[in-house]
Amino acid sequence: MPATKTRYRIEGMDCASCALKIETAVRRLDGVADVSVAVAAGTMTVAHDGADLVLVAKRVAGLGYGIFPLPTTTKAATGAPAAPAHAHDHAHAHGPGCGHDHDHSHEGHDHKRHDHHAAAVVAPAPSAHDHAHLAGDGPWWTSGKARLALVCGAALAVAYGLGHFFPALDPWIFIAALSLGLIPIARRAVMAGLAGTPFSIETLMTIAAIGAVIIGASEEAAAVVFLFLVGELLEGVAAGRARNSIRALTALVPKTARLVEGGGTREVPAESLTIGDVILVRPGERIPADGAVLEGAGSVNEAPVTGESVPVAKQAGDAVFAGTVNGEAALTIRATTTPSDNTIARVVRLVEEAQESKAPTERFIDRFARWYTPFVVVLAALVAVVPPLLFGAGWDEWIYKGLALLLIGCPCALVISTPAAIAAGLAVGARRGLLIKGGAVLETLRTINAVAFDKTGTLTQGKPEVTDILAFEGDEDGLLARAAALESGSTHPLANAILGEAAARGLAVPPVREAGALGGQGVSGIVGSAALFLGSPKAAAARAPLSDEQSAAITALNAAGKTVAVLLADGRAQGLIALRDEPRADARAGIDALKADGIRTLMLTGDNERTARAIGADLGIEVRAGLMPADKQRIIGELQREGLKVAKVGDGINDAPALAAANVGIAMGGGTDVALETADAAVLHGRVADVAAMIALSRATMGNIHQNITLALGLKAVFLVTTLIGLTGLWPAILADTGATVLVTANALRLLGRKA
Repeated sequence: MPATKTRYRIEGMDCASCALKIETAVRRLDGVADVSVAVAAGTMTVAHDGADLVLVAKRVAGLGYGIFPLPTTTKAATGAPAAPAHAHDHAHAHGPGCGHDHDHSHEGHDHKRHDHHAAAVVAPAPSAHDHAHLAGDGPWWTSGKARLALVCGAALAVAYGLGHFFPALDPWIFIAALSLGLIPIARRAVMAGLAGTPFSIETLMTIAAIGAVIIGASEEAAAVVFLFLVGELLEGVAAGRARNSIRALTALVPKTARLVEGGGTREVPAESLTIGDVILVRPGERIPADGAVLEGAGSVNEAPVTGESVPVAKQAGDAVFAGTVNGEAALTIRATTTPSDNTIARVVRLVEEAQESKAPTERFIDRFARWYTPFVVVLAALVAVVPPLLFGAGWDEWIYKGLALLLIGCPCALVISTPAAIAAGLAVGARRGLLIKGGAVLETLRTINAVAFDKTGTLTQGKPEVTDILAFEGDEDGLLARAAALESGSTHPLANAILGEAAARGLAVPPVREAGALGGQGVSGIVGSAALFLGSPKAAAARAPLSDEQSAAITALNAAGKTVAVLLADGRAQGLIALRDEPRADARAGIDALKADGIRTLMLTGDNERTARAIGADLGIEVRAGLMPADKQRIIGELQREGLKVAKVGDGINDAPALAAANVGIAMGGGTDVALETADAAVLHGRVADVAAMIALSRATMGNIHQNITLALGLKAVFLVTTLIGLTGLWPAILADTGATVLVTANALRLLGRKA
């Protein structure tokens, strides 16, 4: 039986060591198959088969974190649709020290801090001696971490003042001051050790502080504890910025909506909307739900969701997205999704899930850190005891150096170096309409050196347009108006193109009588007093002779990959209308950008050779035409056997085999289910140039990761040497740890300012 996946929001998880402790603690429980924890997203996914979820909640709460269920319980191996999390679990696990019963009546229950989809399972009891991992939506200075750091800072200042007046009590005063911060740190160390993480940063910090007190450095120990708490606070602020960069998208959706009922409107909470509800959106307002336009026409600014800078024209039948801004006209819209499943909600959910998917570099560093920390503990112990035992050196001096080495050796900065950059890269990509599903995909994109595109709907618009009108008799507008009259009752894509061109030119379409379709040939009817026929050149030639000049024009248009329709009136050729599915406006620029990066480009299409070659010539791309889905998959395999890393870009449906076979499958779409749920990545607003932007973002992110790793290891190496030769001590050691973590996180956050 496949494992079930349950997702949780974890409150107060702000550093890499937090994630490692939680992951280790939960993984040890019976029935838990796998655990994925994302620091930047503040989420945890547990794959389990019969595990006690209440015990999972208690274990996380015991470490000092808040845990809230998210409504995404799924069958891991089946792709079954999400089922909502349970509404409220009455077997609550309360924070440490909570030993009393609770009234679970929902009367007067405060849901303001709860997830809208499920009530909190665990909320640790607030305590001045907790990890201060209690989340809050307010400013950072109102958090538990900030309060604890301020209390310890004030106690340290008081200790310095009292020590000046009572020097004999100086050691005891500083011991009392450091106890305010060290007790919660030590408690966390014990809980982490019991949960399977004996070598946590809290453990190293506790040993270092107690050791410093033993050798008479209580004043310095108190200062180090304070600096440690300040460092944790800074980590939390930095992590919060990364987390909020993607969650801020949810703020784009308005809180209220105008529901149309019984000829009037009333204001309702946007989260109460259901599929099928009709809403009115006035000019300048944000659209509260994904939907389709019922009445009205105007432009919608989709930049907040897709990054598209030019407003998009909308009319009846067109799709609109929650969070976008209505332009100059009132629109009546029918909701097509629930609030929890609109485009923004899905993007946020998918990006947070992607942050739980670790990149290969991140997995390697995690494995390295598990061995690195015990090694540092052993090395610190050797530094503390070997010189005094073997060489007669002073015990206090070398114990002091060993304690400093413990703090220098903490792997926090190294462990956070990769996920912080990955999270920032995923977030900035999502803001620009580039949805990348996980660190592994983001890392693989850097290696791509060949991109294979589908044609229809990917390199082209996916719908034909009128490109040429050639009138043999009369003028172009008259020819187009007559053709539109014949097509007025048809829904064929070519008919829609002709009708759309006539509307764009503002032509009056005359009425038609006796209209009918001739299967495989064309359409006919009477307009005015003339009997008209509009159809293929072959069908037209069978009804009326075409001159050599007219036939040559048809041949030239066909050679350009265009479909030609011939209009006959009373047995005489009146003119030609040529149509083609035209390349996207930025397709040539997108292909050129990939080529400039040394990336090979190909078009893989099931369309005919002539049309494909014409489009390929316009775009300057290698063409393989007349392909079945299996042929596309085979070609992807051939490219990979040549040593190429291949990205396949398509619509996510008929290209599914090739998307699955490629190193990275990229779906092209406008926020649809296909674009969001299939392939490894999605270009939400359908720009070909965004494929190159996605690869460039990957390269920038991996460059940032390499900088972070160099920074983390470099600082530790410098302070290791300076500590051993006696130039630095406990203060610089803790700064080397927390300072490196903050620097690494801040460097990763630079990616958030990148223009993807």
